[in-house]
Amino acid sequence: MNYIKTLKQYELKVTPQRVAIVEELYICGHLNIDQLYNKLLDKFPSISLATIYKNMNSMIERNFVQEVKVPNEKSVYELSKANHAHFVCDGCKTIEDLHLDMQSILTQVQVNTNYTIGSTSLVFNGMCKACS
Repeated sequence: MNYIKTLKQYELKVTPQRVAIVEELYICGHLNIDQLYNKLLDKFPSISLATIYKNMNSMIERNFVQEVKVPNEKSVYELSKANHAHFVCDGCKTIEDLHLDMQSILTQVQVNTNYTIGSTSLVFNGMCKACS
């Protein structure tokens, strides 16, 4: 992935910190702010949590990064991609993308409730094979 080109496509200023954030999210998939901060400290010893929050908020506003709200855990962040659900292992806390037919699920919810759905966040909790 060309991080610089991708940031520019989303009209985000290219900074070394942003490039590093995108790189870590690309490599790890899902990270909370504390995990991201700890990973960036090696490259940027003087980086602050405020800098990370500011950058994340800018990237969220441009729909480049998505926040995943995990029940009873800190939110994690991922690079934006097609609408999907998540599985969180209650044992090891691993988070995995689930590629389900989200349109079918949304249609079913709308038909059964008469609600107009604006956005979705679907998180399944349970035990992965390794923890079962």
